[in-house]
Amino acid sequence: MGILHVPLITPFNAAGAVAPGPLEELAHSVLDDGAGGLVALGTTAEAAVLDADERRLVTEVVTRVCRERGAHLTVGAGSNDTRSTIEALAKTEADAALVPVPYFTRPSEAGVIAHFEALAEASPLPLIVYNIPYRTGRALGADTVRRLAAIPAVVGIKHAVGGIDQDTVALVRDVPLLAGDDVFAPALFALGAAGGILASAHLATDRWVRLAGSYDAGLGHELAALAAAVFAEPNPTVIKAVLHAQGRIPTPDVRLPLLPAAPVAARTAEAALAAVRP
Repeated sequence: MGILHVPLITPFNAAGAVAPGPLEELAHSVLDDGAGGLVALGTTAEAAVLDADERRLVTEVVTRVCRERGAHLTVGAGSNDTRSTIEALAKTEADAALVPVPYFTRPSEAGVIAHFEALAEASPLPLIVYNIPYRTGRALGADTVRRLAAIPAVVGIKHAVGGIDQDTVALVRDVPLLAGDDVFAPALFALGAAGGILASAHLATDRWVRLAGSYDAGLGHELAALAAAVFAEPNPTVIKAVLHAQGRIPTPDVRLPLLPAAPVAARTAEAALAAVRP
């Protein structure tokens, strides 16, 4: 059965500060619904706009919940600089670190491999490589992904390449691919993905868990439609709007440069959620 990880949003209160109580309740609720792991400080957490104290607070809350519940804890870490990533990993306490392919500088594929080899040699943590070329600007060929997966410290590849291509079909047989593009996650589960790290699984968590463990085509179509609605505007704006409408977080607020989701986007996502079978 593939493990379903939820990369938690960071709720803010009416004053704009991190709301640790609602974050803790949200963490417990997705674990209650069957998620096997949580991710702190992923993209969905708006980690880039949290200051050091806020990042520490978020990590402490999520770590405490995971330790209480025996859930797998992954913490987002890494930058486009190998040295500073090594320094950050040395200070991170978790079951694994989610580390993106170096972004913006666009190293060669050989440079990407060298980057992760250096991290693996120095890091006390297992690594999950986050392959998301539409954010990093660096696409990876299938052979490069295989070489990354062969690094002993690498325990998974979060696969978010914007589709299901021939390389994806081949790789899912060969390496521990974790679905990372929510709309395509049902298709990856059908192909046998090792699990998923899915922001959409804040909603209908139990259904996502069921799909990851035993593929159901009808449920897959419904959850793909939910994911499409959730990602109709930048992540995590629509998720926050729906969670707020459900009374699970105090505000739907995000921080600039993100803007709150349009009301129509939230209504569309709520309708898609209502259409997912129990």
